[in-house]
Amino acid sequence: MTGPEARLDGAPTTLSWLCHPTTLLALVLLLVNDHVWKPAFPGLLTGKLSDVAGLVLAPPLVAVLLTLLVPRMPARIAAVAGLVAVGAGFAMVKSNGYAAELASSAWTVLAGPSLVRADWTDLLTLPALGLAWWSWTRARERPVRQRAARVARMLVVLPPALLAVAATSAVWYPYALGTAMLDGKPAISVGSGYSSQNWPTSPSDGVWAVSDSGAATWRAATVDEQQRLNDQDSPRRQGCAPDDSRRCYRVVTGHLRVEQSDDAGVTWRVAWEVPDGKREALARQSDNPGDIGRHFASRELIVHPLAGGGHEVLVANGRDGFLRRLPDGEWQRDGFLFEGGRSAIHWEDPPSLDGSSPRTRTFDLLLAVVLAVSLGALVVLVASSLAVRRAGGGIWWGLVGALPMLLSGLALSAFWPRADDFVGVSFMLAATLAVGIAPAVVVSVRAWYQGATTRWVGWTLAGLVFTVLLAGVPLIGWVNGHPPDTRSAVSLALLATVPGLVLAVLTSGLVDPTLTRGRRNRPPYLPSPPYPPYPPPYAPHPHQRVPPP
Repeated sequence: MTGPEARLDGAPTTLSWLCHPTTLLALVLLLVNDHVWKPAFPGLLTGKLSDVAGLVLAPPLVAVLLTLLVPRMPARIAAVAGLVAVGAGFAMVKSNGYAAELASSAWTVLAGPSLVRADWTDLLTLPALGLAWWSWTRARERPVRQRAARVARMLVVLPPALLAVAATSAVWYPYALGTAMLDGKPAISVGSGYSSQNWPTSPSDGVWAVSDSGAATWRAATVDEQQRLNDQDSPRRQGCAPDDSRRCYRVVTGHLRVEQSDDAGVTWRVAWEVPDGKREALARQSDNPGDIGRHFASRELIVHPLAGGGHEVLVANGRDGFLRRLPDGEWQRDGFLFEGGRSAIHWEDPPSLDGSSPRTRTFDLLLAVVLAVSLGALVVLVASSLAVRRAGGGIWWGLVGALPMLLSGLALSAFWPRADDFVGVSFMLAATLAVGIAPAVVVSVRAWYQGATTRWVGWTLAGLVFTVLLAGVPLIGWVNGHPPDTRSAVSLALLATVPGLVLAVLTSGLVDPTLTRGRRNRPPYLPSPPYPPYPPPYAPHPHQRVPPP
């Protein structure tokens, strides 16, 4: 395209800006910093590095999106709009708490649980927009005019850029790490975890708070108290009542469970627990639960006396918060009691055990869709393999196709307990789905060339749709908490695949081995008639006079 229309089309120039080496370097830096350096070395440097990379990457990304939405927008207007929008939005969010809250809500909808903090010091990174402008002045001289090159660059660069920008924010999640006694006073340690990485492992990784009123109110531990609490032996998984030495309590590692003994530890019985199946449903009401067996589990407990007599039990339950046994024997989940130098606050209440506050996580929905489609692809693979076999093809088609599908299933089972790391895991799930579907597509095409009829194609597609819908019923129920545990939902989904497999076996009879397609499917040409014999090379013509020898 040339002439005035070419000058009005800003996409070639803005796409060249997005693919400029400076922009690509910012993209790589943003991905590496957010997913490797920031979790490993959280602090001022890695935080500001993300802001710099984002300010260089975001303007060309906005400009490309504008020129794609408005094809006749000039490139210069799109570039200026991108720079101004990114700079003004960044300055507003970092300088205003209300704007930061709105940005957090918007980012949570787009990219999963996210937190954008207002921080005036982040405004020091605004000069990075100058680097973005410099890269624009260089890129506008070399627009990408060829359509094939534009499509290739959009497919390669645009999706990672969108995901990188959408994943720059993350939430710190509260974590009940430990309990202890200090000079006869109860103390608790509260930490936080960064996304699915950097989870705390011991009470010393958190901030200690001490109660001077028997767990009624809390204050921040002094530096000396903090040191003394960190020096205590940990973990404290068992304790006995000060007013009755025969009454003891202990936590059960790997479970949300507390056991009680009335004979000084000779025999034990369950005093409080959240059953493992119900615990999974409970954890899925929280954002980014991570390893449920590790993070939603009882860690430590203490038994402390009360001024009026009796005792209380205080248990640290990881991501579920703190648990208390009141003097009347009732167990109460208190959530998170956090002290940060101010008056005591409830950081957040734990999700209800009765499922009255259900939440649908994007990651659960992705898992359900990938598993349902993979099971549908399995039905297609079985039907296609049987069709190829009936048409005289080798059995190795099905065996070779089953191998990547098996690897896809193993990968999916490995991703299942992961947290909703929307960017990283979404890439892996997409790859898993592609690996699982590809063999079914290849073998079905082979079956078509081997002689599969149109009826076979129709019934195979019907089996695919039927299996996806039937297997999706328990999985969608699992997403909404019924059934609450993964094992039941996956078992029901696998059971729902049986009718599709039976249909695949029955449809193998709809294959006509004589109906081959491709290069062998040609009309029977008649053989060419033979050429007449040639006369001898030196035979004389009948009317030619031959001289005597």
